[in-house]
Amino acid sequence: MNTDILKEEIQEFIVENSNADVAKLALQKNPFPNIIWSDILSQIAAKQKAKNKLDTWFNTKNILYPSKISIEQTSSEKTAQHKASLIEGKTLIDLTGGFGVDDYYFAKNFEQVIHCEMNEELSKIVSHNYSILNFSNIQCICGDSTQILKELNNKFDWIYIDPSRRNDAKGKVFMLQDCSPNVPELLDFYFEFSENIMIKTAPILDISAGILELRNIAEIHIIALENEVKELLFLLRKKTEQKIKIIATNLLKDNKETFNFVLEKNSLPASLSTPKKYIYEPNAAIMKSGGFDEIATQFGIEKLHQHSHLYTSDLLIDFPGRVFEIQNSFEYNKTNMKAFLENQKSNITTRNFPDSVENIRKKWKIKDGGDLYTFLTTDLNNSKIVLLCRKI
Repeated sequence: MNTDILKEEIQEFIVENSNADVAKLALQKNPFPNIIWSDILSQIAAKQKAKNKLDTWFNTKNILYPSKISIEQTSSEKTAQHKASLIEGKTLIDLTGGFGVDDYYFAKNFEQVIHCEMNEELSKIVSHNYSILNFSNIQCICGDSTQILKELNNKFDWIYIDPSRRNDAKGKVFMLQDCSPNVPELLDFYFEFSENIMIKTAPILDISAGILELRNIAEIHIIALENEVKELLFLLRKKTEQKIKIIATNLLKDNKETFNFVLEKNSLPASLSTPKKYIYEPNAAIMKSGGFDEIATQFGIEKLHQHSHLYTSDLLIDFPGRVFEIQNSFEYNKTNMKAFLENQKSNITTRNFPDSVENIRKKWKIKDGGDLYTFLTTDLNNSKIVLLCRKI
């Protein structure tokens, strides 16, 4: 950790260039000959990555940053804050601390948080930042988390793990057993130190695959930010006997959309219908959850097709996703496309449809944008249809 970076004139230079082109800066002469130029540039690049993701860090003086890749991989403040709201207690140990954004928010709900990190440089940076941020209830320990647990030999209210999704032999991986640490293999060991475990996984992980790899799952949280799935969280309890609860949350600028259901082996299939007055498209978190039949049941709406995941009703309801009013609907064929959409401007979405948006735009010369929203999908009779809509 290069503490010379904290000199006032260097910090001022970093702040002044927080919007600069780092590649162009690199070609300039180093204004601080006694400091390695690449270290200064690295701080600027990482700070830029934090700008729209980590407001607290970005707007605090004398923060030190690791590589910009570490900033890219860390939780955003908004997802970290939501995650921390899900659990509470006296003690929590984070076995894969990283840049420490999650622990910053956990520390608001816990009396003591322990941040474990194998990278000594990163551990020192995080410890420094916590002191700058005035958090005294977070202890940073450098080393292997398995060994740290053995040496501390304490019981914790919660264990938090965000396994590394890179493997020296396989590159980027998505199965939990291929991550580091190997959580499925170590579960019995972890339960010796806590009865509650929160595991963060890659958003690309298939939920059913996670269920097969893990056990004692009480809840699965899908967290989306502005309709983009960012995290999957598996909450494990040593003594759970309940069915798994699925909670899909879409964090928006000023509020959030939440949809919950209990995972059942034999849920009732949704009713199917031809298009009615309104079309409902679930948000990304719900789409990831797989609760396609459950959302129809809870909201009293019907699906256009078992595999289309678009819903319809004659009544306008408050819905966790996008809502549209149908202006026109017709069968997908050359005559209709020429009459209604060729050379027009429209936002296009396909659901359970054989052609891509790109090919449809090219074939019918449809420009992107405007107030018209077009859905190309399959109806309950397996006919290809087009819905021209206005967004509510």
